[in-house]
Amino acid sequence: MAENEELTGPVSQEDLEAAEKFKNEANEYFKKQNYISAIELYTKAIEKNPKSAVYYANRSICNLRLENFGYALTDASQAISLDHTYTKAYYRRAAAYMSLGKYKNALKDFHYVTKVRPNDQDAKLKYNECNKIAKKIAFEKAIAVDKKEVNIADAINLDAMTIEDEYEGPSLEDGQVTVKFVTELMEYYKNQKKLHKKYAYKILLDVKAYLQKQPSLVDITVGDEEKFTICGDIHGQYYDLMNIFKLNGLPSESNPYLFNGDFVDRGSFSVECIFTLFSFKLLYPNHFFMSRGNHETVDMNRVYGFRGEVTYKYSSQMADLFTEVYRWLPLAHCINSKVLVMHGGLFSKDDVTLDDIRNVERNKEPPEDVLQLVSPRLRDHLLAAVATYNKKNPQNKLNSNDLNIPGKPTPIYISEHLSPANKFLHAATRIKAKNLGYSDAMGNLGAFITMNGKDLKPNFTSYEAVPHPDVKAMAYADSVLSMFY
Repeated sequence: MAENEELTGPVSQEDLEAAEKFKNEANEYFKKQNYISAIELYTKAIEKNPKSAVYYANRSICNLRLENFGYALTDASQAISLDHTYTKAYYRRAAAYMSLGKYKNALKDFHYVTKVRPNDQDAKLKYNECNKIAKKIAFEKAIAVDKKEVNIADAINLDAMTIEDEYEGPSLEDGQVTVKFVTELMEYYKNQKKLHKKYAYKILLDVKAYLQKQPSLVDITVGDEEKFTICGDIHGQYYDLMNIFKLNGLPSESNPYLFNGDFVDRGSFSVECIFTLFSFKLLYPNHFFMSRGNHETVDMNRVYGFRGEVTYKYSSQMADLFTEVYRWLPLAHCINSKVLVMHGGLFSKDDVTLDDIRNVERNKEPPEDVLQLVSPRLRDHLLAAVATYNKKNPQNKLNSNDLNIPGKPTPIYISEHLSPANKFLHAATRIKAKNLGYSDAMGNLGAFITMNGKDLKPNFTSYEAVPHPDVKAMAYADSVLSMFY
């Protein structure tokens, strides 16, 4: 979203005044945590006066709050290019780099601030905390066994795991997920109890085996009179997940669902969310679908809490197994050859076909070179070949031969990771759990989409947050992140 064109020519007094008016209005929306409206107004301010570093820096913090880290990064960089002494912009860019897992880049920005402002204790504190994480990750990588040579799933010995007599939780029946099991599991989790590790491992092993046989793009058929539901980011908010099922019915063969990535992290009930979702996946494999999101990645899980939560509730070995499973999740789904659903945005070129997505190799982490791409969403997209959004052409699309079918309406794209300015996209950033934030305070409504196979028209159902046990968001995450938001 940051403008890259050459900034030349004077700005009229009329435009300067209009820009300040837009900025002040945006500031009020920011105070109310209405970040989307704030971004729209900061953008108008920038259009009137593209030479103000403040406008870009302000839009950057809004994008940080919305997890638009790529946009936040480019905005902060633009602010710095306009004013090399603007320390707040360095803070914003460092936060974006941190959120993208680029700690060395963040350290450079903090080093600059501490150099020009040696008495800035806040900058020193953030530099030290960022440095701790960078060293911790470097140490973990140094001692880690080469994951290409070790398959965690092969090292799991279920026979050696004993079910203790005192365990009173749900049990798999002949090693299989049943309706009885998943129903009891959801109630068990509501009471903040833990599934036995033997059953947890069995679910992960079975899900991995199933996903390995799936394509990168899954085709879904929905009958004319059948309902289909699409849910966005759950982010470890188990009680919101239960509320969705209360409002819309439990998944079943007659009530199919697609959960479009970001099942974990941030919320502190990610373990409960993912085992519930995986259980439904095993129970209804042809009527319950899951896409990989940017938070089903090892770097995000390390920073935003999921790895810490799994290690606390189970073990680091299980956290490693989750990484293996996530790498096999499908990247996109196509409903009735008409509705394309994927977690990231669209592509950095316009001639991508559905077959290109089908041919993407999974079983990997997002490539390190994503930051070199054109996409302002950058690393928080899953794979460069699948989900890089083209800021130069916001109306870009798949090869028209893929989704434009005679006699059908215009193709629909559903994604969590596009700018609210992209009005052609029906879903944009709206189908998320309620109050996605670092202290349950993002302020967004929760929502999900339902459609029928006949017209594929997306219908939105929104909901308020529901009460949950007194466990703070990001309880298992690296505490340094709270310093930036």
